[in-house]
Amino acid sequence: MTALPLDGIRVADFSWFGAGPIAGQTLCTFGAEVIRIESEAKLDSLRVAHPFAMNPDGTFKSGYNVSGYFNNFNAGKLSMQLNLNTEKGQQLAYRLIEKSDIFLTNFTPRALEKWNLRYDDLLRANPSIIAAYAPMQGLEGPHRDFLGFGAVLTPVTGISEMSGFPNQPPFGVGTNYPDYVINPGHTVIAILAALRYRNRTGKGQLIELAQVESVVNTLGTAVAGYLANGDNATRNGNRSPIAAPHGAFRCADDPESSGSTDRWIAIACQTDAHWQAMCHAIGDPVAATDARYAAFEARKANEDSLDALVAAWVAGRRAEDVMALLQSRGVPAGVVQNAQDILDRDPHMRARGYYEYLDHQETGRAAYDGPVARLSATPAHHRAPAPLLGEHTMDVCERIIGLTADEIADLLAEGVLL
Repeated sequence: MTALPLDGIRVADFSWFGAGPIAGQTLCTFGAEVIRIESEAKLDSLRVAHPFAMNPDGTFKSGYNVSGYFNNFNAGKLSMQLNLNTEKGQQLAYRLIEKSDIFLTNFTPRALEKWNLRYDDLLRANPSIIAAYAPMQGLEGPHRDFLGFGAVLTPVTGISEMSGFPNQPPFGVGTNYPDYVINPGHTVIAILAALRYRNRTGKGQLIELAQVESVVNTLGTAVAGYLANGDNATRNGNRSPIAAPHGAFRCADDPESSGSTDRWIAIACQTDAHWQAMCHAIGDPVAATDARYAAFEARKANEDSLDALVAAWVAGRRAEDVMALLQSRGVPAGVVQNAQDILDRDPHMRARGYYEYLDHQETGRAAYDGPVARLSATPAHHRAPAPLLGEHTMDVCERIIGLTADEIADLLAEGVLL
């Protein structure tokens, strides 16, 4: 089998929930051995978060190993149960850190201090460790011990202020977006930079990734606009300063769509030529020369009536048919796809084979997100499904930490290993 870019790199993953484990997932997919440190005493709540796998009779499976949420973000990792609230548990953590290249966490500083996992402590155990800390508010500052998730970060960083419709409350982006993309992506980049530095110098270093600072990178020109002219970017619905019409318009319902049957088409006419092509495609050439809509400035000035016109055009038509028709005329348009589309019905995604199907001991065969990128010489892949809680405790203790069977038995009896 082809060697992967991070083969030989070991990650001691002391993170939980989304941002930290997803960063570890990327490292694992590209070859790193990632050991998730878990504990039933402080369970990663994603293990008990929907969606759950189903039984043949249509009921949900139960337990710590059946969450599609958790499993999708932890494929290929090893799971070790360790009680960090005990002195011996902390000693074992350091024996693992001694044998690791990377330490990863997104717990608050308060929790890490309780477990004696500060950077200075790690250095004494492993001077070459790359220690990646990604608490929500950073290691220092008045809010250092505040905790939260992507749904907290979106309002705190200003994303929610720009998400929604004018004169209505902000409603965010509908998902914990920072947890899935921004923070884990930035964390991985920082870790790779630190690995490169260590390869050149032999020295590890501390990585502090304050999630709040990572996320404000997504505000685009909002801060620059405020600096330049004092304007605060706010909610503008689906409208754009460079396109009209620009929005999502409801088409005919799709009875075969799982869950909601709503179907929508996104359309963006960025030029007068786009608008004219759209009018002819829909069968209303008169609108192409209507003084209210013929030029871009006029369309922006009459956007309410313009949107109503487009909505009336597409209502009752299949979203896929509208997309094909408009695209054939060079008009930017696309179906607003749902999860069912992405997994089962999108011909492009299916042809590329993005999703990897893995067989899990308790959930059976399921789809996992594939690698975030494709490397031609060293293509990444998942080597195993997500681990059961504590599935590899014995293996890690014996193979990596070097404990004997009797020592492991004693630690199990003492509640250090769970």
